Amino acid sequence: MNKSTMMPFSHSLQPLLAVVLAALFALPAYADQPETAEQWLQKLASAMSLSAYRGVFVYARGEQVNSMQIAHRFHDGEVQERLVQLDGESGEIVRKGERIFCVLPDHGRVKLDQIIASGPFAEPFTRDLAPDGRWYQASLMDESRVAGHETVGVALDARDEHRYSYRLWLEKGSGLLVKSHVQTVDGKVLERFQFTTLELVDGLPDSEFELQSQGPEVERRLHTVAGDERGRLEGWHLNWRPDGFSPSAVPRSGNKQAVAFSDGLATFSVFVESVGTLVMPTGASRIGATTAYMRYVKAEDQGFLVTVVGEIPPATAMRVAESVEVDSSLSTRPQAETHDN
Repeated sequence: MNKSTMMPFSHSLQPLLAVVLAALFALPAYADQPETAEQWLQKLASAMSLSAYRGVFVYARGEQVNSMQIAHRFHDGEVQERLVQLDGESGEIVRKGERIFCVLPDHGRVKLDQIIASGPFAEPFTRDLAPDGRWYQASLMDESRVAGHETVGVALDARDEHRYSYRLWLEKGSGLLVKSHVQTVDGKVLERFQFTTLELVDGLPDSEFELQSQGPEVERRLHTVAGDERGRLEGWHLNWRPDGFSPSAVPRSGNKQAVAFSDGLATFSVFVESVGTLVMPTGASRIGATTAYMRYVKAEDQGFLVTVVGEIPPATAMRVAESVEVDSSLSTRPQAETHDN
């Protein structure tokens, strides 16, 4: 074949070559990406706080399914986010660092020190989303796509019966959590979280982090437990908790009778409250992966309700609740009114 016959052929390839090169350069650059599951989890820990994004996600626990709109950023040295429920009961929550603002127009006043974050919302309590390898076996799963974003899958299999296993899907560029499953050791999925739309941005305006709903407003701060406070509970103590769970935060209340515990991934909280005569049922209930176990105890002829709430199996929640001992010092404090709801 001579030169004159080759020229038209080579010229005909140029437009196609230009399209191919343009497509290649348009692909996201994933240089220096983590190579192990542990490295991806480290990237997730920073992405949960430092990423700026807005989107809509679905959160399913048992038979309950909710869709929520979220805006999130790291601004002026603190994590800020706004959550708006899009179906069912209306309401919104704004968090700015350790300040929590909540408006639920259909229900009025809400005590935020009785609300426990779980699943993808546990970050305000745990501060550290890098699970310890002693409690979870981490491994990589197949890559996939979620809400139009390329993702890497990470499996976290519980090493004992006191915690659940997790499946996490992280956005490949940022490491942000975009989908998760909480499941039993035999693979039954108890909770699902997944973005349906997600926009990763460089920044968001202040207006996206202001309460916009009308209704009674309550503010309650979260208090991170300092090193010298860990394990120091006022008026009661815990004789047993699963290995790896340490005090992580104390929702501020009058007598500091509530403490949250975390293993770096799962969270549960223990409440001890004076109730006088108990008129509510005790025992365990579960919604999705969240267990609530209530136990009635008496100290110095005064009644107390011990409640354990969190992402732990029912048998574990029961064992934690049964290990709580109320001190006589707590029984001498002013008694609360009888609970009837």
